[in-house]
Amino acid sequence: MAIAAASTSSFPHLNHTLFPKCPSLSHHYHFRPLRVPFTVRASSAVVLERDSITQPQVTSKVELFACPVCFEPLIRKGPPGFNLPAIYRSGFKCATCNKTYSSKNIYLDLTITAGTKDYTESQPARTELFRSPLVSFLYERGWRQNFNRSGFPGPDEEFNMAQEFFKPSEGGVLVDVSCGSGLFSRKFAKSGTYSKVVALDFSENMLRQCYDFIKNDDTILATNLALVRADVSRLPFASGSIDAVHAGAALHCWPSPSNAIAEINRILRSGGVFVGTTFLRVSSTTPEILRPFIRQRVSQSYSYFTQEEIEDLCSTCGLINYTSKVQQSFIMFTAQKP
Repeated sequence: MAIAAASTSSFPHLNHTLFPKCPSLSHHYHFRPLRVPFTVRASSAVVLERDSITQPQVTSKVELFACPVCFEPLIRKGPPGFNLPAIYRSGFKCATCNKTYSSKNIYLDLTITAGTKDYTESQPARTELFRSPLVSFLYERGWRQNFNRSGFPGPDEEFNMAQEFFKPSEGGVLVDVSCGSGLFSRKFAKSGTYSKVVALDFSENMLRQCYDFIKNDDTILATNLALVRADVSRLPFASGSIDAVHAGAALHCWPSPSNAIAEINRILRSGGVFVGTTFLRVSSTTPEILRPFIRQRVSQSYSYFTQEEIEDLCSTCGLINYTSKVQQSFIMFTAQKP
């Protein structure tokens, strides 16, 4: 997940091996209409203050969201429009498997386990780390700023670089997977470059932090932006329905990068663009004598890769036109759906 601070000396109980590498931290589906009416209730616990006027309720096919179980388009009941107030006052239902989905707090929960009462599922330690309120709070308050020590040029420059790669997808739908606290989701939404922007993460607390940054900014609140909880290995979109996918500082955090990139390939339309950034396991400046030790250390926590491995992974998952830009241990890479 796009993740990522405080000194470990301030929080000694956090094992340094959990943190992503950072020098200062050890860091067109066929639509099947329903034959009978249904009722779905949204359960948003957070009032979006700016949507005080009651909007008409409509029932319609959702052209974007799909059921994460069967990938069929969801039926939506609620106010029209694609924005925070409208989406999170709506209920959703799959016409095929009959599963319902609704808003929870300020995000739409489209995980497979949404709505379960007794079942819980264990996640890898690195996934659970970024679901914590502490790490979610720290992400834009010290954690992300330390990435520049590994060569990350900074959010503004990274955004500009990504925008260059995304030029073929301008005007389309962009999904910011593993968005963390929405650092780049907000930039994409404010740019006005895309018809819809989906800020997607598995961490509930990261999405809450994202909303905290958004709620007092009219320029973002009124945009076509949605906050969605979902698994990057089971994305809630129909195949070939998305124009652009961004994954900032995320690849090394995914439990299965191959499953995630295969999913990204599935949801991208032909010609759609995937852009990601991550930490390289070794860089051109890493002394040869140290490389075996670096490889062993990171294998115990995060999945860091070489440039060649990332290109091979994208190619194996069916993406083409791979290219990248590297600075120290920072890499921004891009590839397209054939």
